[in-house]
Amino acid sequence: MGNTSSNMNDKPVVQLRDDLRYIVIEGVIGAGKTSLARLLAQRFNGQLILEEFEENPFLDRFYANRKRWAFHTQLSFLASRFRQQKALFDRDLFHNVIISDYMFEKDRLFAHQNLEGDELQLYETLFWQMNLGVPRPDLIVYLQSNTNRLMKNINARNRSYEKHISRAYIDELNEAYNAHFFHFDRCPLLIINAVHIDFVNNPDDLEILANQIASTRHPGTTYFNPGRPEHEHLQ
Repeated sequence: MGNTSSNMNDKPVVQLRDDLRYIVIEGVIGAGKTSLARLLAQRFNGQLILEEFEENPFLDRFYANRKRWAFHTQLSFLASRFRQQKALFDRDLFHNVIISDYMFEKDRLFAHQNLEGDELQLYETLFWQMNLGVPRPDLIVYLQSNTNRLMKNINARNRSYEKHISRAYIDELNEAYNAHFFHFDRCPLLIINAVHIDFVNNPDDLEILANQIASTRHPGTTYFNPGRPEHEHLQ
């Protein structure tokens, strides 16, 4: 898998390339993926596809008791995400690009954190059957952050169903996401160090990210580190 680096001095790009028709924004809980997906859909006149996590009837119970409700929660998410992915084939002709705040493979990442034994085996069978019928993104943008920043964001938005999320769980997810994308090679990937940027409240940060996403051309993985002190390494 090839790698390139980029910096904040790149020449701004006004619009997306024609071959970027399906962009996915990914990251651990609290990374800001939904906020960025909304902002980019507005900027690029994109069709916005958001994960329907609030419609999962087991989510509150899962965060209160992971072991008891993990299987129910995971199957509910799998069904919802598969339905959304299948619908992507019905393109909205009034938009140039689809922008989503999750990739279908995300479901499997969470399953391996929360399921085991026969439940995980059954999940794997269902996932791989469904995975054959979902579209592949033209670009995945991974908002990489650290646990301190993620917990700060989670606490700030104060969602009732997230009040039981533990730091240890976010640590586990962060490790799983980083490991997944370290070996990822199924489509172009842009990894953004999002620890020191605020694209929600700072228009300049948003413009920097939008330009970088629009200009990413490497077929493998591109790393982008806006606003990062020179001594700090990606975590």
